[in-house]
Amino acid sequence: MTYKLDELAEEAGVAPRTVRYYVQRGLLPAPEFRGKDTSYGREHLARLRAIKALQQAHLPLEEIQARLAGAGVDEIERIARTATAAPRRVTALCPDPGDAAAAPRAGAPRGERWERFELADGVELHVRSDAPERSRRIALEVQSRYATLAPKGSR
Repeated sequence: MTYKLDELAEEAGVAPRTVRYYVQRGLLPAPEFRGKDTSYGREHLARLRAIKALQQAHLPLEEIQARLAGAGVDEIERIARTATAAPRRVTALCPDPGDAAAAPRAGAPRGERWERFELADGVELHVRSDAPERSRRIALEVQSRYATLAPKGSR
């Protein structure tokens, strides 16, 4: 199936301007030119969906571009599906330190903010909101890798 720019953008849920920008940045391959018509195909749609899903997982465009580089259409579609179904991320205040069952770590100061990444039933990853950027990137990487490795129905 082929798409005109407006059709592709609508199908992917992005603006036509975004499609042009991603082509310019190298996130999308250049479209085929057929006379006055420009056509986009399955790979363009798959890449747009994957980019959108990975952005929702808070990955920067540079990392998204690296992940999609050299991937085939089937792999890109899988990335889009698994990233969309990625674990939920929740920001929460720690309860009173005395409530050890609910605190991310024993003795967490009251009012300390944490982000909780739910990976599976009973499995969570906790990252303090003021953690260094490197720590946050590690958490996002774990979340992203888990989403691509976890069997369907395990979350």
